Amino acid sequence: METSQWPQVRLSGTDRLETFSDGVLSITITLLVAEIVRPEHAPGQLLSRLVEQWPSYIAFLASFFYTGVIWLNHRAVFARVRYCDRALHLANLFLLLTSGLIPFPTAILSSSMQTGNDFDARIAVVLYSAIAGSMCLAWLILFHVLSIRPWLVELHISSDFFPKERLRAILGVVCYTVAGVAGLSIPKLALVIFLALPVFYGITSEGLTETRVRLQFGKAQREAAVERGADRAG
Repeated sequence: METSQWPQVRLSGTDRLETFSDGVLSITITLLVAEIVRPEHAPGQLLSRLVEQWPSYIAFLASFFYTGVIWLNHRAVFARVRYCDRALHLANLFLLLTSGLIPFPTAILSSSMQTGNDFDARIAVVLYSAIAGSMCLAWLILFHVLSIRPWLVELHISSDFFPKERLRAILGVVCYTVAGVAGLSIPKLALVIFLALPVFYGITSEGLTETRVRLQFGKAQREAAVERGADRAG
């Protein structure tokens, strides 16, 4: 979009937004270790007490990984953003709010696994689904803001990049909703979804379009390598 076509709104650079966001996510990761408490133990029982705390270790690793995936996606988005306006700042704040909450339901979910109580497990699954689904909704709002405000986006970015990214966020909202409903009767099914979605978002952190390009490029490289091997064998 030409500069003369931009709406008369106050725009700013992305530096302060990115610095603030990085700070929030780094503090979130730093505070994760607080969930791992030093176990009280009698002499000779340290090892067994450490082993008993295995759910807190799982929660730490899961939260660390998911927060890392959030940061990768956030970095990839704002590498393509040129300016910020009030709407984008508000969308980003909502995203940071929901992202910062992710460690809480993760810890609740891991502790419910330790107790083995089915009712507690169902409640934990619903809680995790609600917060993680809200985070995906925040991503959807962020992508939508960038879709309808092309003057915020770097000029070389395709006009359909962020509209396509909304599909990734919608997938998360739908899947976490399904997980929450399914978890009321089959908590283990919800756990599969909880594990799969962060992996998916990690793989596609650069966006659906660029992920597809990388996969196609990798396939072409493999096919070329096979052809070279066949030529040498011949």
